[in-house]
Amino acid sequence: MNALWVVVLVLFVYKIVLLAIGFAYRNKGGDDAGFFLGDRSLGPWFTALSSAAGSSSAWTLLGVSGFAYTHGLSAVWIFPGSVGAFFINWYLVGPKLREAAVKEQALTLTDFLAGREAGDWNKACRYAASLIVLCSLLVYVASQYQGAGKLFEATFAMDPVLSIVVSALIIWLYSLTGGFLAVSATDTLQGLVMAACALLLPMVALFAVGGPLALAEGIAAVPDTAFRSFTRDMELMAAVGFIGSLVGISLGGPGQPHVVNRFMAARDEQSIRIGRRIALTWACLVFAGMILLGWCGRVLGSRLADNETILFQLASDLLPPVLAGIVLAAVLSATMSTADSQLLVAASSVTHDLPGNRRTKHAPRIALTLVSVAAVLLAVFGDRAIFSKVLFAWSALGAAFGPLLLVRLHRGRVQPQYAFAAMVLGFSLGVVFYLLPGTKGTVIERVLPFVCALFIAFAGAKKNEAHSS
Repeated sequence: MNALWVVVLVLFVYKIVLLAIGFAYRNKGGDDAGFFLGDRSLGPWFTALSSAAGSSSAWTLLGVSGFAYTHGLSAVWIFPGSVGAFFINWYLVGPKLREAAVKEQALTLTDFLAGREAGDWNKACRYAASLIVLCSLLVYVASQYQGAGKLFEATFAMDPVLSIVVSALIIWLYSLTGGFLAVSATDTLQGLVMAACALLLPMVALFAVGGPLALAEGIAAVPDTAFRSFTRDMELMAAVGFIGSLVGISLGGPGQPHVVNRFMAARDEQSIRIGRRIALTWACLVFAGMILLGWCGRVLGSRLADNETILFQLASDLLPPVLAGIVLAAVLSATMSTADSQLLVAASSVTHDLPGNRRTKHAPRIALTLVSVAAVLLAVFGDRAIFSKVLFAWSALGAAFGPLLLVRLHRGRVQPQYAFAAMVLGFSLGVVFYLLPGTKGTVIERVLPFVCALFIAFAGAKKNEAHSS
């Protein structure tokens, strides 16, 4: 059989499995609690791997490896930034959020942050949160679809628009059919496939280079001196800003509604405790593997028009067709596991979070469909750089919701007018700093909005209701 057809067959079987999972959960997403939170029934493996895969998009496999391929040793700072987000979520957010969400019967992050009260400021918080979620997640989902487009374009010379539509259709089908439990089950499978890819391909690439010593010698031989420097040969203050911009990625973790909702859906405290070890191990393996892969690709002399296709190039060059198909399935996993979670959260922001929302039982699925179509249009007509777009959406969401959530969990309820101000200011500053050429991608964009929002949320906390009472 032709090698290309082997890859096609592997991808076809993989997508059939995803659809089968969605069909298996078709009767378990009836009401809001089932469709958006799976009736709070996730065990440790589902909690850990679905949250890990949901937070680790096409950016993780394509963007990180592409960044390491281009920027060399300085990519190492992505590791503490990315793994740090897992650490913050699993130690500072997960245990308390699960307990508090059960106590208050909150089904979404907006539910928890805005509260159930009917006051004007509470309503304003719900409107602001819904708008922020929709704007950010549309950008996020579109970038995932573009990741699928790059996969099929690089592997099969397939029209990227067609590949975006096909991938979006499959994600839409299984998300629509089974809701949160289908998404969590498929994300768990996809997390395992991503981990297998992050273990297999970097090790094969390192063997092709000749081992760790040969890799070090190869990096030292790269003509670009910035590639060989952990600070890209920058002056002290510029280097501090550069490192801070990458390590600052960690601050976005608590503000991702499609990630922290897994804690709200966890079955019990044990699911969080065991899941923490699984998730952190997964994160270390995947991010270290992608950084190593980018370095190996550069030393092996790969020449690419698009640095974010280095994974495809090495999979094609170094692996037999079946294993190459599994690696490509891992990229689809990264794309789908994030996009499906985000589509579900975006649908909940329209049909559940908005105050006074009168709707039919089919409204969540209608909203999911409309959001998916909008994301496809944005993916087709928008910019194709995955790395910068994902980090923008990640940072903007993180600044809008992360500070407020941390204060809410560890200090107490935040007065709604302060909560509104923290969300709007954090998000607005994130957008402004992204649009300004001098601050885009810098420590200012990644950290300052978070700090400003944290200050406001802290000022509005009610001390007598500490620890999310």
